[in-house]
Formats: sequence, C-alpha cells, structure tokens
Amino acid sequence: MSGIKFTKYDLGHLQRGSTVVVTLTSGANIRLMDSSNLNAFRAGRQHQYWGGLVDQSPYRIGVPRDGTWYVTIDVVGLRNGTRSSVAVEPPRVPLPRASQARPNSLQGIRHELPPNPEIDLDQTWDVFISHASEDKASVARPLADALRAVGVTVWLDESELRIGDSLRRKIDRGLARSRFGVVIFSRSFFARGWPQYELDGIVTRSVSGEQTILPIWHEITKDEVMAQTPSLVDKIARSTAQFTIAEIAAEIAAVVRPPID
Repeated sequence: MSGIKFTKYDLGHLQRGSTVVVTLTSGANIRLMDSSNLNAFRAGRQHQYWGGLVDQSPYRIGVPRDGTWYVTIDVVGLRNGTRSSVAVEPPRVPLPRASQARPNSLQGIRHELPPNPEIDLDQTWDVFISHASEDKASVARPLADALRAVGVTVWLDESELRIGDSLRRKIDRGLARSRFGVVIFSRSFFARGWPQYELDGIVTRSVSGEQTILPIWHEITKDEVMAQTPSLVDKIARSTAQFTIAEIAAEIAAVVRPPID
C-alpha cells in the first residue's frame, strides 16, 4: 500500500466533456482517475491522473473519455489540512448550426440608407480629418481646402454630412474608407466626445495596418498630449506653432500621394 491518506469521491459513470469541479478550503493534491489507475495509486505504483497540486478554488477538470471516474484529494507535502467538495457539470450541448437565410429575407437590409440617392456608396477618401469643432475654422477647414487644391480627397464632417444623416454612421463610413487619419490634437479635442470616438476608430485601424495616423498639434504641448494619449506621443507630428497650414498640407500630400518618378 502507498500509505497516503486521501479522500476519495466516486463520481460514477461520466460522459466525455463533463467537468469535475473541486472546491477546497486550502491547497491540496487533486487526482482524477479511472478505476485501474486508482488501484495503482492505492498500491503505490505508477499511475496516470488528471489534476495536480492545486492552490486555487474551485478547480475544474475536463473528463477526457466516457467511463467510471474517481477523484482523490490529499495534502501530502502540505502543512495544513483541507475540506473539500466535488460536483460534476454535464457536457455542454453544442448550439445548432445557423441555417442559411431564405432568399430575399435579409437582402433588403443595408448598413446605411443615405437620404440622397446620388451619394456613391463606394466612395473613398485619401484623408479623414478628425478635429474638435473649435478648431474647424482655424485649422481643419483651411487644411482640407489646401489638400483638395493639390488633388487629395478629404473627408470633413461639414462637407459630408447632410440634414437627416446619422452622424455615427457617416463617421464610421468615412473612417472605414479613408487611407490616412489626420488628427488635430488640441485641448478642445481632448475635451469633446466625438473626436475621441473618431480617434478610437483611427487607432484601431492603424494597429491593424488599414490606416496611417498623421498627427497635428494645435496650441498644445507634448506633455499635454502625453497626459491624454501616451501611446501616440512618439508619432512624428507637425505643430501649427512651427509650420503653416500650407506647409503641413504639402507634407501630408507628399505622404498620401507621393510624386511618381
């Protein structure tokens, strides 16, 4: 005999995929075994089990195959005793496969139904300009005009939104169909909700490689940007305190539409 004192739980016949849940008051050695390995364990022989030394409760063990199963719990090598309980959760029933929709049942559903039938749903833009409304007249609008003058297509809210439009849907479409996201960081930008929503979308697409962020700092310091969005403070940016709108537009255009040799 092995001489190990242990508590045994006879779980009876279990199906593969069932889950054995062991609850402990302190750490213990847990073994899930079939009858042959239980006998080997009792005799002090080599045996196979699922489990091990556990110091967190409850502890869950998946049943690997159909059959009769047992759980043993001991505190050999540990200082304190433990109280335990064991429960069994049946296998989870898989959800039925989704059937294909019947013809015409979902064909009329679209992400957006624009009120103006002349809007091109396949339209794309080179640049999406994210900004606070306070910076529209001084930075966003002049920058958009300067970019358009050199052939860069620009998504700017005032030129893309029409009465009756869904603001969120329009912004989402502009973000999804623009190759570059120009973000005008300012104190007003970080104080507004919609610019933060746009920034989240631009960062997500940037991380996935779908869009490139082009930051512009307007009347804000590096420390202020660091306090608001430290992950973007090291991005190469242009400041309106050091460059004119025309110079910034020219540099953006060179990145967005580099000259062909």
